[in-house]
Amino acid sequence: MKKWLPIIIILGLILIIGGYLASLNNKLVVLDEKATAQWANVESSYQRRADLIPNIVSTAKGYAEFEQETLVAVTEARSKATSINIDPSNITPEQLAQYQQAQAGVTSALSRLLAVFERYPDLKANENFKELINELERTENRINVERNRFNEEARLFNTEINQFPTKIFAGMLGFDEKAYFKADEGSEKAPEVNFDDLGKDKE
Repeated sequence: MKKWLPIIIILGLILIIGGYLASLNNKLVVLDEKATAQWANVESSYQRRADLIPNIVSTAKGYAEFEQETLVAVTEARSKATSINIDPSNITPEQLAQYQQAQAGVTSALSRLLAVFERYPDLKANENFKELINELERTENRINVERNRFNEEARLFNTEINQFPTKIFAGMLGFDEKAYFKADEGSEKAPEVNFDDLGKDKE
């Protein structure tokens, strides 16, 4: 019996460690999938904004024929942003920074475009344009919400894998820290057109 005791102890330890690792893996998989699902919501919100841009540009062209440079800048910023694809299972800080920079470029271009169209009261009076801009503002707000939710899911995941003893085994199980969105001053604020000043523009 004594000669079997070490073997029994070793087998017992293997079972305990194996059970712990299986449980840990399952827990991390759940947290990882939540973050991945939230990333899909982020991408969906940004895609909704990208889908609005062609309609905004098309509507504006008929009123702002002399602002082609601004319209082209928005279109090019959209093209650059939509060309960046990220694997949600492996979002590195470098990839997220590149993605965020491209999306911030779209926000900046849209802000410049809408500032230019303040000089076109007939365009501001266009009901289709007004609805597109209202939808754009709602979409920008949704982007901000989804980004914050993703950051929270990433934070929960990162907190878990950095705790002892999880930190020892997380890498072995194929889990790494997730990148966060960084706050860009003004990048989450929806571009605005002041339709209330429409009457003043016509005077």
